[in-house]
This record gives sequence, structure tokens and C-alpha cells, in this order.
Amino acid sequence: MIALYHFGFSTCSQKVRLVLAEKGIEFESREINLMAGGQHDPEYAKLNPKHVVPTLIHDENVLVESSLIIAYLDEAFPEPPLRPADALGRYRVARWLKRVDDELHPAAPVVTFALGPRNLLLQQPKETREANLAAIPDPVARATRRSVIEHGVAAPEFAGALRVFLDTLDKLEAELAGQRWLSGERFGLADATLLPYVLRLEHLAMDPLIEAPARPRVAGWLARVKALPSYATAVEAWAVPAAVEMMRTQGKSAWPEVEPLTRRRG
Repeated sequence: MIALYHFGFSTCSQKVRLVLAEKGIEFESREINLMAGGQHDPEYAKLNPKHVVPTLIHDENVLVESSLIIAYLDEAFPEPPLRPADALGRYRVARWLKRVDDELHPAAPVVTFALGPRNLLLQQPKETREANLAAIPDPVARATRRSVIEHGVAAPEFAGALRVFLDTLDKLEAELAGQRWLSGERFGLADATLLPYVLRLEHLAMDPLIEAPARPRVAGWLARVKALPSYATAVEAWAVPAAVEMMRTQGKSAWPEVEPLTRRRG
């Protein structure tokens, strides 16, 4: 039996759902509402002390950390394989997963909360907002979240986080030269890991960064991912149109402030 604690818009949840869908693995859905602070519920925190999603339960074993989860799934359910068979190919996939864990994922909430749900959070009663902030276990993440909610794109953390996204897009564009997928001959773990972050830019109306005029290989790769049946099952099925529209509206309104930060400086 497999159960997945997850949230529809969570980047890490999306990548795990993509892998589950690619392998045809059914799971019991246990959705955690991050916007309502469900990740801080004491019972859930017993499963995941970092107060994050996803958490996967397989045969009563509790698995956390999305990169470890998808590697586990590829080992436990080997067909179809989502990593190359050769050592160098597997190294390249692992390198992408590490880059995302170390650099891109920490930047994602900075960019997201400075734009998307910021206005909704500012409309919450202050005591509710402060209680949810206080429940974030990591003091650095807590301070950063407070900063971007209070200051938006003017927060001191924003420009650097956006630069991490831009650098990743450039590396993605370069690596896709001559190949259709990051993971080898077919869609795999590296593609499932990068997709949610590229999609996050689209949801935040940063389309000029990922469209063909700027990065044609990234645009083609994104179109190929969206054409997969697993994308419809693992991503589209969990998207809330009103929430996507809210995020795009907020992103469009902030684009005049964001766009200058996307320009390369010599």
C-alpha cells in the first residue's frame, strides 16, 4: 500500500506524483493544505519533522525528502526505469537532483511567496499569519518567508533567488542541445525534478523567460513534458484554475518590477 501526503501546487509533490504516474503506481491521496498551515499539524509533524510535503508511506515505512523518494521509487518499482543504465548517465541525473535540492528549491519559495500568494497572506489576520510563520522549524527559512511576504519583490532575498532560476534555465538550455530529455533517452527523474520549477515560472506569468524566443530548447522540452499522459494525471489534475489565475495575475502585475532583474549584466 502506498499513501502520499502532498499538496497540489507543491513543487516537490508534483515531481513525486510525476514519477508515480510514469510508473503507473496508484496511491492513496492524503492532501495537506499548505496555505492553511496543515503541514504544521502535530500529527503530520510526527511523520515529517520539517513540516514539509511530500511524505510517502510504503508498506508502513515513512519516506521523506522528495529526491530520495523518487530514487527509492525507481529502485522499488524498476519498470519502466527512469534513470539511464550506465554510471555516467546516472551521475548526470544525480547531479541535477543535487543542484535542485541545494540551489533551486531554496530559491523557489522566495520567488513564489514574493509574488503569488503574498496578497492573500497579507489579508489573513496578523495572528494567523504570525502563527504559521512561527511554526516553520528552520529559523532562516522563517525569516526569509517573513521578509518576502512583507516586502515582495523588494525583499533583499528576491533578486538572488531569481538569479538562481535564470542560471538553472541557462544550464537547462545548454544540456538539452542534442537531446530531448535530461534523463537520457526518455523522460525520467531529472525531468520530473525540473518540471515543477519551470512550470512555477509559467504560473507566475514569467513566460518570456521560458518561451522560444529566449530559450527555444527549454520551450520545446516543456511542451514535450506537457504532452505526456503523466503530466495530465500528476500535475493538471491537481491544479486549481482559480489559484493558477490568481498567481498569474499577481505575476503580471509585478512583471514591470521583475523584468529588469532578469537582464544579464556584463
